[in-house]
Amino acid sequence: MELISPAIKPPLDDYFYPAALANRNFQHRVSPFGVRAVIGLERSGREVSRFETFIFPEGHPEFNSNLPYIERIVKFLLWQRGGHTLYVGAPDRIGRHIRKAYSGNGERKFDFHFMGTQVYEREFCVVVCDADEVPASHETGKLLGRNLDGCRIGFDLGASDRKVSAVVDGNVVYSEEVIWQPRMNSDPAYHYSEVMAALKSAASKMPRVDAVGGSSAGIYVDNRPMVASLFRNVPKEKFGEIRDMFLHIRDEMGVPLEVINDGDVTALAGSMSIGDNGILGIALGSSEAAGYVNLEGRIMGWLNELAFAPIDYSPDAPVDEWSGDLGCGASYFSQQCVFRLAPKVGIEIPADVTDAEKLNFVQKKLEAGEPGALKIWQSMGVYLGYGIAHYAEFYDIQHVLILGRCTSGQGGDLLIEGAEQVLKIEFPDLLKKIELHLPDEKIRRVGQSVAAASLPAI
Repeated sequence: MELISPAIKPPLDDYFYPAALANRNFQHRVSPFGVRAVIGLERSGREVSRFETFIFPEGHPEFNSNLPYIERIVKFLLWQRGGHTLYVGAPDRIGRHIRKAYSGNGERKFDFHFMGTQVYEREFCVVVCDADEVPASHETGKLLGRNLDGCRIGFDLGASDRKVSAVVDGNVVYSEEVIWQPRMNSDPAYHYSEVMAALKSAASKMPRVDAVGGSSAGIYVDNRPMVASLFRNVPKEKFGEIRDMFLHIRDEMGVPLEVINDGDVTALAGSMSIGDNGILGIALGSSEAAGYVNLEGRIMGWLNELAFAPIDYSPDAPVDEWSGDLGCGASYFSQQCVFRLAPKVGIEIPADVTDAEKLNFVQKKLEAGEPGALKIWQSMGVYLGYGIAHYAEFYDIQHVLILGRCTSGQGGDLLIEGAEQVLKIEFPDLLKKIELHLPDEKIRRVGQSVAAASLPAI
């Protein structure tokens, strides 16, 4: 697949080849004689996502360029939507290529194991078939949230503190933040008792509890944490207790309970504040987190783990330390990007401090007007523009909400400025369609705790 150099280059990255440009160019070349290819992803509850595209037909001299194109599409879809069974509705040679790559000993073995046994508790499977044989789309999504009636508890579980609020008819009547150490504790009983303590504290401030809603980093399927850094110290043989923890809490509380990924709750809070849908939230923090509310206001049950979704097709792109893949979102939309680019402008970051202190160290240089620091955030702004254009191939977006520690101070304005410049020059139609937001007072009107509390219907 041909790589396309961007019209606007990141100041600190001459070898950035945006996925959005490569895919657009591929479709332009295919268009006179392309044939349909369909990717299907089946996940829990027999929900099926479909993605349709066009490829070179068999016998065409450029047929082999289909292989990397479809592989990168598959990679993105897996981390955007999730799935334990992948349907490749394309010529057999393409299907076999994908099956080999996404096997237990293939190039994408990390994805094979992660999507299979870790997330969906079954072996990951690739089904090779004709385009017409891919199962029909079956995605209901959930009309979660926007329920403000009654006495509700909203909680958010973070790595350093746990937050909880008592919410009565949409008004927060009590909130608390308690320092805890989830990553240090291996006993599921610790996590259970800490969460219950938070819920009981909020419950004591209301006449009754009608519903409980929560948010937490990680992958949640049907109120069950399948993979979450908060619980990474819990041994594998005890992780079943963590997976069923919120189900037990729901039974003990005796009320409806919903807990989902914190990115989706952030997108929901943004949707409730703005009064519109089609919102993609992107948090640039220690990694990249994302959440999505579709055009109908539904939360789709997708993974939205865009930290692992590729946005740069360069063979020289940075390697993700966990998955081993190239050009993934976390390397461009998080503090990892700041740390990666800082040496290029001669900024030596102290080694013996926390990552938060490292980021703050570089941000202080940005606020002081140091040219090198300015180039870091200008580069990230360019990345963001091309990244949003790529995301728009897979999401119906009307609003993009940019959050996280990397947006503090001047950083947020530089990110928005850079992204809008890219869209203006390279993707003018998207600039007319998509509005970019930093969290202002209007967007903060509905906070994370209220949005979380609003998740269950009574």
